[in-house]
Amino acid sequence: MEFGEHLRNERERLLASDPRFSVRQLAQRVGIEPAYLSKVERGVTAPPSEATIRALARELDQDPDMLLALAGKVSAELQAIIRKRPELFAELLRSLKDTPDHAILRVVREVRDGDW
Repeated sequence: MEFGEHLRNERERLLASDPRFSVRQLAQRVGIEPAYLSKVERGVTAPPSEATIRALARELDQDPDMLLALAGKVSAELQAIIRKRPELFAELLRSLKDTPDHAILRVVREVRDGDW
């Protein structure tokens, strides 16, 4: 699914039970023009900046990294982490490319909970 399509689906899902999620009101809370948000949702214009995507994620209760990935972007925080050891992270990501989700989750838990 494309970024704009996902954004529109989530906004409309929330709008069904809360009028604060109209294009106009959401755009106002995020600090962008409603016409721009509409164009992003329709895929007419490129996804917005990282800061705007993070604001949209907060408003829509979405994971910002997931929205950034759908937008074809990587957060500044992750970029800084990768820049410290680019070869290792590139090798890690390529190695995990075809790994099932449950196995990746196991690796994440091991790294997070491991005693180094």
